[in-house]
Amino acid sequence: MRNPLNNKVQVMKPSGIRKFFDIVSEMKDAISLGVGEPDFETPWHIREEAIYSLEKGRTVYTSNAGLKELKVEVCNYLKRRYGLEYPDKNVLVTIGGSEAIDAALRAMVDPGDEVLIPEPCYVSYVPCVALADGVPVTIELKAENEFRLTKQELLDAITDKTKILIMPFPNNPTGAIMEEKDLREIAEVVVEKDLFVISDEIYSELTYGRNHVSIASMPGMKERTIVINGFSKSYAMTGWRLGYAVGPEEIITQMIKIHQFAIMCAPTTSQYAAVEALKNGDSDVEVMRDAYDKRRKYLVARLREIGLECFEPYGAFYVFPCIKGFGMTSEEFATKLLEEEKLAIVPGTAFGDCGEGFLRISYAYSIEQLKEALDRMENFIKRHRK
Repeated sequence: MRNPLNNKVQVMKPSGIRKFFDIVSEMKDAISLGVGEPDFETPWHIREEAIYSLEKGRTVYTSNAGLKELKVEVCNYLKRRYGLEYPDKNVLVTIGGSEAIDAALRAMVDPGDEVLIPEPCYVSYVPCVALADGVPVTIELKAENEFRLTKQELLDAITDKTKILIMPFPNNPTGAIMEEKDLREIAEVVVEKDLFVISDEIYSELTYGRNHVSIASMPGMKERTIVINGFSKSYAMTGWRLGYAVGPEEIITQMIKIHQFAIMCAPTTSQYAAVEALKNGDSDVEVMRDAYDKRRKYLVARLREIGLECFEPYGAFYVFPCIKGFGMTSEEFATKLLEEEKLAIVPGTAFGDCGEGFLRISYAYSIEQLKEALDRMENFIKRHRK
């Protein structure tokens, strides 16, 4: 019997995040700091709007691209928050940001096109490029640069086959951000080399002491950038599975076709809830962001106190401490920590080979959980410090 499986899928590694999540789910008294999911409930007024939409019988398909009312609100939001102006026809509502990333790559990549991916990064980029028959080319981000992408790193990675640069900022797993001066340098190269950008800005509302700037707002970039965003992180709406892509009409039109045949449309109830989130959710975002900021400061200070080198992140809700001095790989460190202290974190290598020597710790958890987790981490470090 012939092999029924696709070769690309067979060689694809499963998510390194899920491995530890699955183990800890069956371990009594375990604490997990491994999942990037807000511990807040979706704000009540957003849930209430979803309930109201059901009571009104709004349970039919929306248009493929999404509710017009939602697309209009997405445009209002992007103009209000980041100075980006688009007509609603340039918006595609998707099943989370992940579907938007996949659809953008499939719409833009021809076989053999190279896609530049700064790493460490979100686990979906490399597999999605491969599934689109593109060639993923990783760029190793450096701790000494605060895990920002530099102009020279970008130039060194570009070849005559390069078509797309993925911009994963604010970054999962490092918490790194790109400020306006950084983005201007990158944008100049992108325009000069005639590249396109897929900018994953799902954590755009979660920056601390720095305002998020979209690369699409840089000169010459709006017409060559697909902006990816969503509701999971900012509004604590992970289970609602709703995101969106915004960009040039010619690209969005092709993405809609892919979405049309693969998905049909995003969940109707979630879309009505998202309209409410964008219209009246700014204060909710601010409350959650303030809470994350307090946790961020606590976690960085405590990690340094117990002897883990840790650069200060200014975005998302992760820290990325270095464990190179312990004589263990990231996988070994995380596995021993789970076995000995029942504390789950994610090895840096889950986000690319250059994550070796680092760990991702999420602070999307209460201060009480973080304190208990760091006590366990301190006990572990005292035993294993060389």
